[in-house]
Amino acid sequence: MQNLYEPSGKQRIQSIDILRGAIMLIMAIDHIRDFFHNVGPGVDPTNMATTTPFLFFTRWITHFCAPNFVFLSGISIYLAGTRRSKSELSNFLIKRGVWLIFVELVLITFALTLNPLYSVIVLQVIWAIGFSMIILGLLVRAPLTIIAILGGLIFFGHDILDFVKLPAMGPGGILLKLFFTAFGTVIPLGGNRIILDLYAVIPWTGVMFLGYVFGQLYSSAFDQQRRKKILMISGCTLIALFVVLRFINVYGDPSHWSVQHSSVFSILSFLNTSKYPPSLLYLCMTIGPALVILSLVENVQNKLTAILSTYGSVPFFYYILHFYLLRIINIIVFFASGFGVNQIVSPKSAFLFSPPGFGFNLLGVYIVWLVVIATLYLPCRWFSKYKMTHKYWWLSYL
Repeated sequence: MQNLYEPSGKQRIQSIDILRGAIMLIMAIDHIRDFFHNVGPGVDPTNMATTTPFLFFTRWITHFCAPNFVFLSGISIYLAGTRRSKSELSNFLIKRGVWLIFVELVLITFALTLNPLYSVIVLQVIWAIGFSMIILGLLVRAPLTIIAILGGLIFFGHDILDFVKLPAMGPGGILLKLFFTAFGTVIPLGGNRIILDLYAVIPWTGVMFLGYVFGQLYSSAFDQQRRKKILMISGCTLIALFVVLRFINVYGDPSHWSVQHSSVFSILSFLNTSKYPPSLLYLCMTIGPALVILSLVENVQNKLTAILSTYGSVPFFYYILHFYLLRIINIIVFFASGFGVNQIVSPKSAFLFSPPGFGFNLLGVYIVWLVVIATLYLPCRWFSKYKMTHKYWWLSYL
């Protein structure tokens, strides 16, 4: 969700804004489903025993968001580096990474829980991006080849840990979970306060490293046709790798697919890769098509791409705003549905205003989604124009 690659007043790279904008809109579906789907939070829409094709698709399509957020952040960082010295870029990335972690801990956690006591602190994609920026900031002086090798080793090799017995307890176990294997990892802080970590840092860092390497394709001297060809070949290669490795069913994802009671559900099982932490097959399945799209939309200009570019030009602004907007709608619907003050806090739930039975069916979820993204269009358009016409230093952090 980072927007580093063009300073105010400079021409933007439209294909990146188009893809990023589409990702931003799709992302909101998942968050709205979490808060408004009447099956309640915590129900797994990818569970083959209980899901439906429509519910599975509603979750599956949002898988494309986080990995491509992180990958595009890497591209943006490379292009930001063309306007800075290595020392300046390193300092900027470390400061921005610390800022993003603060935003995750304070602004996003509060938007998710609405708990002013911060009894549960949630670490999600902003945390992973922020920490990955700090790591890249420390390594950015290294040759691009070194960063490419490290990124490739992490991207293609981190699933080797699925075959290794790792410490589960103690400080070592906590660090391994934070950086490599986190999936709903609960870290007690004392005083009835916990950290809920959903994003293991290092696998996402590998994605950012490779995005940084791909950033060189967008330098001003790089031939456009060659860039489109490299993006297309890379995307198709990742898609093919996903199909082959998924069919073999040995390496690349800890959750193997299996034949189900119908062909439709067998396909769903095939597509049901692991996001927490992101497996190789999950990353191939999501980043591969995105690279193909980047190749195809480079010279496309129409009303739809203009709308997508508006959202994609202010991703961080959109991300923060959409959480608070959907929570305002959440509270309005909560009281309009007849729930009372005594039901704001629900047993066994870290999120306020989400009692059992609250919400809509999937059609209602999509209606709320349309309301949210339509409401945010004008604010995003205003802020996009503001960033293009102003050069305040703090804009680089938004």
